[in-house]
This record gives sequence, C-alpha cells and structure tokens, in this order.
Amino acid sequence: MPSALILVVDDDPAIRSVITFALEKAGHATRAVGDGVAAVAAVAREAPDLVVLDIGMPEMDGLSACRAIRRTSEVPILFLSARDEEIDRVLGLEIGGDDYVTKPFSPRELVARVGAILKRTRGRAADAPAKGLARGVLAVDPEGRRVFVAARPVALTGLEFAILRTLMSRPNRVFERGEILDAAWEGTIHVADRTIDSHVRNIRAKLLEAGCAGAIETVHAVGFRLGPCEAAS
Repeated sequence: MPSALILVVDDDPAIRSVITFALEKAGHATRAVGDGVAAVAAVAREAPDLVVLDIGMPEMDGLSACRAIRRTSEVPILFLSARDEEIDRVLGLEIGGDDYVTKPFSPRELVARVGAILKRTRGRAADAPAKGLARGVLAVDPEGRRVFVAARPVALTGLEFAILRTLMSRPNRVFERGEILDAAWEGTIHVADRTIDSHVRNIRAKLLEAGCAGAIETVHAVGFRLGPCEAAS
C-alpha cells in the first residue's frame, strides 16, 4: 500500500513518539501535535490521509476535535481511548470516527488498524475496475469513492461511503445490520446496532440536503435496503 501522511494527536509526548516511530517504520509520513485545537488547525493545513486522535486531552478533547474536523473534512479518524468504555467507543464512532484503539495498545495493532482504514478509504487496488452504481438521482463511483446526487458531489465519511456502497451493490436486497457491519467495518470492531443506525441517519440527511429523497429504507426488525432515490421536491 502506498505511504500516507498520518497526523498523530496526543498530549503525552512519549505516546506521540511511540506512534510516530511505529508508523514511520511502516513507511508512512507523520506529523504530531499535542492538543485538539492544534489538531483541527493541522488538518486544515496539512490535509493528512488519516488522523490518530486521543480522546482524553486538555483544552479540546478528541471528541470535540472530531466534531470540529468533521465540519470541513471527511479525513479518516482513529480514536485512542484510555478507557475501554462502550459510551466512549459508541460516541466516537457515531460522531464520525472510523475505528478506535484502547490504551495501553500494541504499536503493531495500531499500525494494522491504520492500514485497514486506509485500505477501506482508498479502495482495494487488487479489485477489478468497478462500474458506477446508479439509482434514481443517486450515483456512486466505487473506484473513485465519490457520491453524486444529480451530478452534484456529496461528501461522505469512509464508513458512510462503505455503508452506501454496500446497499447500492444489491439495490433490491434487504441487508441485516450484521451484514452491513461486516461489509463496512470488515469485522475489525464491535459496534452496537444504534451506531449503524446513526450512520444511516447521517447518510440520509446528507443525501436529502443534496436533493435525494428516500435513499435508504428501514425494514422493521430486519435492517435496511436502498430506496427509490428520487429527486427531493
């Protein structure tokens, strides 16, 4: 996989050093900052390919920094958390995180998680060229990882794109939440049903704002399927 520019955000210099060393050993370039405010500025300035973001930081914590970053960027975010509490994990994923690693962590595991996220967001080079997917006013370019509503581009996070691509791949099929989880997260993490539902709500809202109504339908007690994707009136 080609090298990436990774922004490492942690208020502990020792942890920043461990992470940057492991990532650079894996062939990536790194930038490092010590707080959430600096992280938001660095994302705007450096345009990194991925952010490793600690949750527990002074001034602006990782969750607040993620919310600020998501106002202008869909860069993948890997959270670091000192506590293995479900509320932190769920909230982090619901507000736009792509994965999480709990402290203390193995540098090898962190590098592997970074690689998995980059593989998802960049697409799989070994895959055969994918044809565009379309339904109603909605079009998805799997290879270019782009989404359009009536030719207007729509910005989705990596996970949102993976969920939409899964539904678009078989537009008449009802996908159970577990199937969506396996396809979008590739089985790397455990998330609650409400986390998947939250991402689906975000996708619907973004597509509706762009002019696409009825993009995703909920099938009670089962899961989701692609809707008619009609032009919003």
